[in-house]
Amino acid sequence: MLKYIFKRILVMIPTLFVTSVLIFTVINLPEGDYFETLVAEMQAQGEKADMSRVEFLKKEYGFDKPPVERYFWWVTGLLRGDMGYSFEYQLPVRDIVGDRLLLTMVVSFFTIIFTWIVAFPIGIYSATHQYSWGDYGLSFIGLIGLAVPHFLLALVFLYFANVWFGTSIGGLVDPQYLNQPMSWAKFKSVLEHLWIPVIIIGAGGTAGMIRSLRANLLDELQKQYYVTARAKGLPPGKALRKYPLRMSLNFFISDIGDILPSIVSGAEIVAIVLSLQTTGPLLIRALQSQDMYLAGSFLMFLSFLTVIGVLISDIALAILDPRIRLQGTATK
Repeated sequence: MLKYIFKRILVMIPTLFVTSVLIFTVINLPEGDYFETLVAEMQAQGEKADMSRVEFLKKEYGFDKPPVERYFWWVTGLLRGDMGYSFEYQLPVRDIVGDRLLLTMVVSFFTIIFTWIVAFPIGIYSATHQYSWGDYGLSFIGLIGLAVPHFLLALVFLYFANVWFGTSIGGLVDPQYLNQPMSWAKFKSVLEHLWIPVIIIGAGGTAGMIRSLRANLLDELQKQYYVTARAKGLPPGKALRKYPLRMSLNFFISDIGDILPSIVSGAEIVAIVLSLQTTGPLLIRALQSQDMYLAGSFLMFLSFLTVIGVLISDIALAILDPRIRLQGTATK
């Protein structure tokens, strides 16, 4: 196992290197840069741009240098823990992301917990009661969760949350608590608003997990070892928990590689609709304005979480399922 982990870590290095090249290249594909975009926006609004200051900032941050040189300057800064400087916010990237990261992780954590709590019992019930009215009804609800766009659910929930519960529309706290230090009253306000994005973001993930768990569990319940266990008189609940349920969780473990970056990135479109101060809208705005260091450094952080999550999921799969091996070998 240690040898396998060491090999995977070595593979991560060229993977992240290629990813960094792709991120830098894609961000720089559009013509111009952040400063040229800023000048164009100011001129469109009838404002006069200080071109001497623009030229000074370009030289200060290396935008007058070749792309290859700027790339290595950016990458070496990441290796030192320097994520660069955001031109739009006039702050270091670390300070900007750090302010929103905790809020994003809170929303994503509760969303994942909500998804698991809802999806697991429903998926197990649908598999063990195949073609029943409950199975049809729950499957129909799951299909609605997959089909309805999240932003549309967000608009509907905003209306009913305001009309039925009196919850202020948008954000995660009431307006009077904005820019205020954390207190018990502010914490209760966060909990009051948190259920809206949690249900909206978790709807699609819950529906997908229900269908995956149901399909995998149905496949395991038809295998000979389960039929034999039931024929020998093993109670249904114990027979289900001992092997079929365990084997059907492979898809769940393999999804860890997607869960880790999603905890940090959050649901971008829903966050914009709900006016959430999370990292999703921040990333979209950085890409639109070509704020290279903010967008590139954040995308590299997500890439790092992805490769770490894939490694964790592979190791967990080998532990969970004895049929899975760390390397391909001939078997008899």
